[in-house]
Amino acid sequence: MAVRAIRLFGDPVLRAPSAEIGDIDDGVRALVQDLLDTVALPGRAGVAAPQIGVGLRAFSYNIDGDIGYVLNPVVTEVRGEPEPVGEGCLSVPGLWHDALRHPWAQVTGIDLDGAPVVLEGDGLLAQALQHECDHLDGMLYLSRLPADTRRVAMREIRESDWF
Repeated sequence: MAVRAIRLFGDPVLRAPSAEIGDIDDGVRALVQDLLDTVALPGRAGVAAPQIGVGLRAFSYNIDGDIGYVLNPVVTEVRGEPEPVGEGCLSVPGLWHDALRHPWAQVTGIDLDGAPVVLEGDGLLAQALQHECDHLDGMLYLSRLPADTRRVAMREIRESDWF
């Protein structure tokens, strides 16, 4: 279908909780294809539907060349204490800060056929699963930063050429 433009910090769609997907229709199929096309670009680990302007619970991922998607994802299990891990976001370009993430995560959801999907893993996959589900709950990774780091990040946003 199409690589879609990424919505940037300040866009209201990024702060609103996403609606659960009910009927899987042609619109949802087109959304999934757009998410897959958009995440396939180099340097992208995940894209959530709100990042392309759609307030539905869906995201795509691209981890070590494994590209896929999940509809109605929910983080169902995390393991380990949250630890700081370097993180950025396509919706907050140019920033990179340590966010607190669990080292292992599991997400459950469905695919376009309504069949159950379970994704689980550690490292970058765990980080991406948590990051993308945060987007679907209306949260940016900036909320996972310690207060002093968040202040620095907000200043960087205000001083950026894209804000």
